[in-house]
Amino acid sequence: GNNVVPNVHFRKVNGMQAGRKNRVMMRTWLDQAGRKKRRSNNRKAKAAKLFPRPAAGLLRPIVHPPTQRYNMKLRLGKGFTLDELKEAKIPRKFAKTIG
Repeated sequence: GNNVVPNVHFRKVNGMQAGRKNRVMMRTWLDQAGRKKRRSNNRKAKAAKLFPRPAAGLLRPIVHPPTQRYNMKLRLGKGFTLDELKEAKIPRKFAKTIG
């Protein structure tokens, strides 16, 4: 007939099992605030360890994107040119250490 074909594979939907077992399937987020705090502390420790270098990674120039759609905005570029470094009086080898 035109009945639904039984498919017993999808029984274990979260919290839908009988009895105490349903807790096994659930992932709690009770440590969310603690994780947030730990990540924050780790970021601060990393920044302190890297000081005086930039903690956010390499220094990058601010550029205008190329196309008409985006060129009124600003974004981070790939890196500074040797001419820009020369103008800022930053040696090439030292520039690599700060980004």
